[in-house]
Amino acid sequence: MADLIKENPEDEVIIIELTDEDGVSTEFEYLDTIQLDGEEYVVLIENDEDAEGVIILKIESIDDESENYIGIDDEETVQKVYEIFKKNHKDDFEFTD
Repeated sequence: MADLIKENPEDEVIIIELTDEDGVSTEFEYLDTIQLDGEEYVVLIENDEDAEGVIILKIESIDDESENYIGIDDEETVQKVYEIFKKNHKDDFEFTD
């Protein structure tokens, strides 16, 4: 993905901690939820000042209070979600493709 520079750092930040299959936890800043073709995707950026690009994961609901985030193998889907994200946030971020 492309680099992302936040234009308005005063906005409320939502931090999500994800744990991978090896038990390693990483904190991400939540940026948006995007709907595409009846599916939901979450757009995150690693909560690290050296983070260079966004992460897009598919949301899989477990129940009313829980969900899993799943990696996406289809690069075309990732690009479509990213393009929607860029369009929705063109005034919030400076995109450097």
